[in-house]
Amino acid sequence: MKINIKKQSGIYTLTSEQILPISLEKAWEFFTHPNNLDRITPKEMQFKITNNPPDKTYLGQIITYKIGILPMVKSNWITEITHFEDQKFFVDEQRFGPYAMWHHEHHFEATEDGRVKMTDIVNFKLPLGVFGDLLAGFYVKNKVKFIFESRFKILEEIFKS
Repeated sequence: MKINIKKQSGIYTLTSEQILPISLEKAWEFFTHPNNLDRITPKEMQFKITNNPPDKTYLGQIITYKIGILPMVKSNWITEITHFEDQKFFVDEQRFGPYAMWHHEHHFEATEDGRVKMTDIVNFKLPLGVFGDLLAGFYVKNKVKFIFESRFKILEEIFKS
């Protein structure tokens, strides 16, 4: 697992790479089924899809959620699938929610040994500009990193080789 977070021009960029012991086809099938997001998000986030998306992700799809952003504080979150290339990548972008900006790229690549390399690139910006960054930047950066560290472990468990 490789996870890196950097900040430039007020925007945080998290990059995460994980090799899964499954085929590209199986990975694509799993990650483009919106309800699997509930399975791979840590329980502490109190994450719940609130609309009823179809079983397959598609370009233009809107998905609505409730998510715990702080202890005892939940937020509505709406994302749209803005880019989609079959068995290569898709992008979800926040339309409404806790971030000033959220742009999440999901990339999938078959490896020579029949596994799949999954790369997530998340660009996010906090609301309230510099004040929001000073107030919550450290906390939110670590929370996003925690989500991807947890996701790594959950996926290792789901796809044990």
